[in-house]
Amino acid sequence: MYKRNLNWITWGFVALAVVIVALMLSRSLHRSAHITLPEPGSGPDVSENSAGASDGLLTLVEITPETVQLAIASLERPERYSRTVTVEQFWKGGSGRYDTTVTVSGAWSRTDRAMPDGQVRHSLTNGQETYIWYNQEEAVYAAPAGGISADDEQSIPTYEDILDLPPESITEADYRLLLNVSCIYVETAEDPAGYALRYWVSVDSGLLVAAEKLLNGETVYRMGAPDGEQADLPALTLPDGSPLPED
Repeated sequence: MYKRNLNWITWGFVALAVVIVALMLSRSLHRSAHITLPEPGSGPDVSENSAGASDGLLTLVEITPETVQLAIASLERPERYSRTVTVEQFWKGGSGRYDTTVTVSGAWSRTDRAMPDGQVRHSLTNGQETYIWYNQEEAVYAAPAGGISADDEQSIPTYEDILDLPPESITEADYRLLLNVSCIYVETAEDPAGYALRYWVSVDSGLLVAAEKLLNGETVYRMGAPDGEQADLPALTLPDGSPLPED
């Protein structure tokens, strides 16, 4: 009798363990997309690499219009990558499109863009100095970058600007899959001039994968780019082979 009771107790524990494992798997399979972020107030420099979950600074958050600015602030672009950015512009009765190859190494960004007249425009900038030349020429125009950033050279919006928006201007934010890339999606309300913005930012690389600008509900600008390839890249140099000034 004692052995029979012991067997029933043993089988009872086994059944309970099976139920617990099933519940855990169910929660795992149905969990929505998320990224690991610092809790509000822990500071923008706290990341998964700088603080462990045991210190209580990290938490899993859902992306909403209220939390998306915190999510964007936690992302970092890679220091080295290369990709091709496609930009389309639309106006009444017409449209235009061009591709730009972008290579980033540290503070320096190089763009190579085919122009409508057949020339290829090259630029190198670190946000302080900019070098521009055309085709295979070695003659280079050099000038202070001024207010022209590396994103401006790529003709893409600087998505970090969303951090400066009043939270109430963000109408939609969530996780979305685009071009097989997991992205944070952000959409803004129309500004007084009638413009609204949409961003898709890669969770993995922190790069802008796609963006749209709408005017009164009509698309006037669209960009798209795959996530950046981060393989070994050659060092960026001026067209004559000269090294760039150190940062």
